[in-house]
Amino acid sequence: MTGVRARLSPGMWALGACVSIGFSVVAVVVGQFGPDPYLDPLNVTVSEYAVADRGGVTEVAMAVMGLGSLVLLGGLRAAGAPVRGFPERLLLVWSVALVVAAVVPTTPIGADLTVTAQVHRYASVAAFVSLPLAAALMVPRLAAAEEWKPVARVVEWLALAGGFGLLAITYVALPGERVLIGLVERLLLGAEVAVLGVLAAWLVRLAWARATSEEPANFQTYHRIIAS
Repeated sequence: MTGVRARLSPGMWALGACVSIGFSVVAVVVGQFGPDPYLDPLNVTVSEYAVADRGGVTEVAMAVMGLGSLVLLGGLRAAGAPVRGFPERLLLVWSVALVVAAVVPTTPIGADLTVTAQVHRYASVAAFVSLPLAAALMVPRLAAAEEWKPVARVVEWLALAGGFGLLAITYVALPGERVLIGLVERLLLGAEVAVLGVLAAWLVRLAWARATSEEPANFQTYHRIIAS
């Protein structure tokens, strides 16, 4: 992993992350139109939609999102972003948990939970919890880093949204008897994906700014070499 980071620039990591995240968002939206038309997205989770999605679009989107998050983490580390320690570990948990949830499906609505469904459930919980926590831990670090300070407030608001989303989905899933669980889950996922999008977009901007600032210096060095 270290050798790969050395060969790839932050811009390449950022571009890969943006493409992966963008593809996943589009695929998940498309996947909402494929399953049984009688399924209500307001009361059915994304995982339950994925079981009904015979084309596997939703599972592919989840896996690509997980892999794209790993790419984003590699880009953040390559760019020297303040994510070392618990934030990067939580991002890693989010990424791996998404891939596991994509590979190990849940059971159809109304069916008894199997062992694989339990694995899917715990992986989903790990993913839901880890990203808002990672974002919350990153906020003071981003605010203290000059290059990342402009996005600290946005990440803070998204982390708060994710925290409220966790409280809401916990209530809905337990005492709330799954009322509007689909809506709550999608809003939570929206806040979490927005965190990734903000970080990826800012990473692209930083990589572009660094590349353009280095071009004049490289040109002057080249010119001096030719003149000598």
